[in-house]
Amino acid sequence: MLLTRVLFHLPGRWVWVWIWVGLLILGLLGLAGAIQWGRETKWRNLDEILRGLGTVFVSLGMIFFLKGVSQPGGIFLAFLALACFVSAFIAGKRQHPDDEH
Repeated sequence: MLLTRVLFHLPGRWVWVWIWVGLLILGLLGLAGAIQWGRETKWRNLDEILRGLGTVFVSLGMIFFLKGVSQPGGIFLAFLALACFVSAFIAGKRQHPDDEH
């Protein structure tokens, strides 16, 4: 309930919705590129695909929050995005264990 009251009084909410829509579009473009690259490299870029999915999920979750569509759905998408980003980090470390940057 508190989150709903805070979002109701958020100034410039439509600006934030459009920012997250832009990030959603960028995430979809990145995901499409990662899938195409994965097809060419026999899916050795799992970390890139998971990062793209995480970007799409977090963007959708924030749009759900800002538009008031579904608060539980937004929370679920936010946690799903977090799981994707952590999995991408783990997958990237497993694919490149000798990188110490």
